Amino acid sequence: MLVQNPTRWLKLMPHFLGVLGASVLISFPGEAQVKNHCSSGAQQSSASETAKPKTAQAQNIVAIASGNGSFSTLTRAVQAAGLAETLSGEGPFTVFAPTDAAFQALERQRPGILQQLLKPENRETLVKILTYHVVPGRVVSSNLTSGEVNTVEKGAVNVQVRGNRVTVNNARVTQADISASNGVIHVIDTVLLPPDLRL
Repeated sequence: MLVQNPTRWLKLMPHFLGVLGASVLISFPGEAQVKNHCSSGAQQSSASETAKPKTAQAQNIVAIASGNGSFSTLTRAVQAAGLAETLSGEGPFTVFAPTDAAFQALERQRPGILQQLLKPENRETLVKILTYHVVPGRVVSSNLTSGEVNTVEKGAVNVQVRGNRVTVNNARVTQADISASNGVIHVIDTVLLPPDLRL
């Protein structure tokens, strides 16, 4: 149920990416397929530049999240989980980032859950939840088709693409393709919970 040493796994991930290449990270039959041109640096750069000014590209994922008032709860959770250093690293990572409003909605559904998750004794559970929001590699929205995508947590999320609407499990992407120096952020309106999570 709990992640076994996920921080160590995350730190080693860039080495695996160097061997395997980002194009094979989402390549199993029946899963969401990254289009053939995904590995093209020009394609990725074009999509990223459209989504975010060049000045933001020098910032990593954690720096962008911590500098955005909509992600204060997510930033606290990342720090409490001990993932700030990892998500500031080389990557690349694709992060489905819940807003403060998304965390507030979770709190209304399960009163006291945020305070509970931020306690040191529940760190592994918090890591499990947060890594369920992270996909290895840089995956912009234009490179996704409907299907399942494996996360760093090792569970899969279900991505559905219908025109300009993209959903991840029961969450809707409200802003896509915020480019970071070590990946990309997609803003979502609901906190994703692994299906095998027990709180």
